[in-house]
Order: sequence, then C-alpha cells, then structure tokens
Amino acid sequence: MKPLLPLSRARPLWLRDARGELLLFGVFAVLLLGLGIGLRDPWPSDEPRFALVAHWMVEHGQWLFPHRGHELYPDKPPVFMWLEALAYLLTRSWRVAFLLPSLLAGLGALALVYDLARRLWNHRSALLAAATLLVTIHFTYQMRNAQIDPLLLGWITLANYGLLRHLLLGPAWRWFAVGCFFAGVGVATKGVGVLALLMLVPYLIARRGGWRHLARPAGGWRWAGGVAMFLLPILGWLLPMLLVARADGDPQHAAYVQNILFGQTVHRYATPTGHLHSPFYFLGIIAVDWLPLSLLLPWALPAWWRRLQRRDARFLLPLGWIVLILLFFSISPGKRDVYILPALPMAVLALAPLLPGLLRRRGVRLAVFALTTLLGALLTLGAALALLRHPPWALKIEQSLDPQIWWLGLVIGCAGLVIASFTRVRRAPLGWLLFAGVLWSLYGLWGYPMLNGDRSARDVMVRARAIAGPQASIGLLAWKEQNLLMAQGPVTEFGFLKPWPQQYAEAVAWLRQDPAQRWIFSLDTAMGTCVDRRRATYAGHANRREWWMFRLDAVLPGCIPRDNGDDDE
Repeated sequence: MKPLLPLSRARPLWLRDARGELLLFGVFAVLLLGLGIGLRDPWPSDEPRFALVAHWMVEHGQWLFPHRGHELYPDKPPVFMWLEALAYLLTRSWRVAFLLPSLLAGLGALALVYDLARRLWNHRSALLAAATLLVTIHFTYQMRNAQIDPLLLGWITLANYGLLRHLLLGPAWRWFAVGCFFAGVGVATKGVGVLALLMLVPYLIARRGGWRHLARPAGGWRWAGGVAMFLLPILGWLLPMLLVARADGDPQHAAYVQNILFGQTVHRYATPTGHLHSPFYFLGIIAVDWLPLSLLLPWALPAWWRRLQRRDARFLLPLGWIVLILLFFSISPGKRDVYILPALPMAVLALAPLLPGLLRRRGVRLAVFALTTLLGALLTLGAALALLRHPPWALKIEQSLDPQIWWLGLVIGCAGLVIASFTRVRRAPLGWLLFAGVLWSLYGLWGYPMLNGDRSARDVMVRARAIAGPQASIGLLAWKEQNLLMAQGPVTEFGFLKPWPQQYAEAVAWLRQDPAQRWIFSLDTAMGTCVDRRRATYAGHANRREWWMFRLDAVLPGCIPRDNGDDDE
C-alpha cells in the first residue's frame, strides 16, 4: 500500500487547500448534527426512558442495575445511560447531556470514514464519502436523537475501522486489538456489537482466494489475543454486576441478570413480540431511509460487481460485511429500521472511490435534483393546504403537534425549491447539501422549541403542578417515562409495568393516607368509569394522550377500572 499523502499535498475537491476543505466540512457537520442541542427535552419513544435511568444513576448511585423509577430496567445494558449520566456530570445540563453521546458518535463515525477512505484511496473520495454519509437522511435523523443505536453505530464503526486498518492496511496488531475491544464495547451497549467481528468472514474468503489489496499478517497467538480484547469490556460490565447480584441475594437482581443476558438477546431475536416484518423489510428501508445514497445504487452495483470480479479486497470486506448484517437481521421476524443503521458507514466507504465519477453523471445529478425538488414541493404544497384548507389529515396531525409546524414546513419547502432553482441539475449534489443544511438547522432551532412542550410532556407536567399547588404530592398513574422525567415538585409512582388496575388500587390507597395534600395524575383511559370527571380536573394533552388530575373526592368507592392496555409510543 502506498504511503499516505499529507493533506498539504492532497488534491482538493473544490477549494484551493484540502485542509481548508476538511475544516469547513467539520464545521458544517457539527452544525448539521448539533444545532438545537439545549433547546428541547427528551422525546418519546426511547429518549425519556434512557434519560430517566441516567437521572436515577446520578441521584441514587445505582450504576450497575438501571432503574426506571423504583423498578429495575432490564431491557438494555447500561453503557448508553452511563454516558448520559457522565455527560450531565460534565455539563450540569440534562438538555445538553442526553444528546451528547449521539452527537459525538456521529462526528466520530464521519471522521473514521473519512480517514479510512483517504488511506484506501484519496482525499477527494474520502471527503465526498463523509459528506454523503452526513446528508443521508437515516444517518442525520438518527444522530440527532438520543437513542442507543446511534452510539452503537459509533462503536461498530470504530471496531470496523480498527479491523480494516489491520486487514487491508496492516499488519497493524494494535488496530486489530482496538477493533476487537470496541466490538466488545458494542456488546456491552446493545448485544449486537459482536456483529463487527463478522468482518473476519469476508477477510478469510479473500485471503484464501488470493485477493488483491489484502494484508496477510502472521502470528496465530495475536489473533487469539483479539478474543481477550473483545471479552475485556464485556467482563468489565458483567463481572461486577454478577458478583453484586450473587452477594446481595436480591431476587430482583437475579431476575434482572436472567433477563438482560437471555430475555433481551436470544429470546428477542428468536421469538420477538413486536415490529414483525417480512424478510424483505430492509430493502425498503435502504430505498427510502437511505436517500439520497440509495439513488446511487443503480450505478454503484454494477461498478462494485466489476471490482469484485477483479478481486479487490477493499470492496469485498465492507460489502461482504453489509450482506452478512442484512442476512442476520432479515432472518429474525422482528425488524426495526435502526437495526441496519451501522451498515451505513461501510456502504459509504465502499462508495468512496466511485463518488467522484458518479456525481459527474447526468443521470445521478438528475435523480438528486428530482429528490430535492420533490421534497421541497411536497413540503410546500402540504403546508399550504394545511394552512389554507385545513384538510382532515392536517387536523389529525394538529391534535398532537403545534399548528405552527405548517409554517416551518412551508419555509423549509420553499427553501428547497429556491435552492433547486439556483443549483439546477448541474450542481444538484451541492443543492441537496444546502437543502439538508436548511432542513436540519430550522428543525433544530425552530422546530425543537415549538414541539418540545407537547412531545416532552413538559407543558402538561407544569400544568399538573399548577393544579396541585407547590406543596402537594402528585402520584402518577399509568404514566409514561416522560411524565416522571418532567414532573415538577414532590411526586411518587406506583410502578411502570404493573397492570393499571393494580396501580389504580395503590393510588387510591395512597390518596386516603393524606387526602388534603395528595393528587393523582392519570391517563384518561386508566381511570375508566371509576373517577367522577365532574370533580376531576383536565390537565391537558401530550403525546397523543389525555391526562387528568383528581383527588380522593372524585374516586367512586369500590370501583376498580378494567385493564384496557396502552398503545406504544
């Protein structure tokens, strides 16, 4: 492999200096992914849950056994919540802290893709690859959210980077150790981090077939050392948890260990209960969520095939790994779009050397121009209809979102049309870059504050406190994580997973202990016919639900509501 050309001598893409281009791109990436941080609270479905767990860690010191309220939360390992809690200890602002892990994971993935593509090919291809990843809808949207999957993407991309530095550009045993270690960190984050090690499968195929551009490091004991590095972060989490659970003899801790090790991994993969889709589900995700990258695939697939026929391992390893990831998640009946999110950086890496040529093709530029124009037109037309005609679909959306959302959509849509009219087909890739910048910037700076009150449940919890008064204690019935997270003043809860009738019975018993100073904040359907709404107080609407406040005098004696269940977020 030829030595890496210094940036000062690299051929720039559009400026006179490659270093200036990289700096400008870095600033653009920080703004695109970071604008809006500090302007909103956690939003459902997952963000309030993880933030609530991180809150509990900071306030109660329960770091090994995560809690959702006073109940254990066994659905996910604690690494993501640890990072949120650590970010809070550094920033002292939950509004900033809960989004920091995703932001850093996104920026790290961009940097890793750029560096690896530059080492494999050149600065121009690498910069185009990083820019393509940044403005792919699935990547940008997810990296602006505080969920586990963006962090998992960061760990898996770092693991893939270390492995490819060794397998394609090596021997580099230290990078191999780094790759194995962060695959283990991925396991401690969400279990499926082990999939990063599937990169060794196409490597073995390429090595056996004598493919070009492949490192052939010797040293069997060093390969075995990768297993130790992989297990190190996993055991660093597991051993303290297992020892504490065994030492204290708490049956809840024993149940937590059983659930986190088996129920949330093997059972969820083999016999999922939700998000059931066909084996071809991810093809639709790639076609739609991976726009505009997916527009390049009709040209990229034949080009990849030609390079695979030439036995170029630089394409086999990332592409083979993507195929294995797709097969793994397609076998399970349960599927979510975020499952294949970690495949995006490797797809962009395989595209990198093709991008300079592809983006000069008129067909590619025409497709990107059509995408920008179509999205701009749809947003403009939809927002204008909502503002002027108030169709039923718009009124339904307004039940959950601030009607001002239509002005935001109108401005973004018009901006897209203006950008498309100026860049036209010739500069369509630049047009999409500018449109993405406008869309996500306005969404963060304007949309976040506009939508936050309802989506985070902050407004309804402020209203609940105003109804109860500053000294009264509020009990939460059939609550969601955002209700406890945004609760103001003294508050208690009766369990999250308990059936609603049991929660209701405990809530009424709690009210009787101090009727003058206690209120219940309840989901409308959880009260059933057991609460006299003429004596209750309507607290408001949030997250597509209606919420009420009531005291003991509104409770109908001897009545227990039926368990009606609840819809998912």
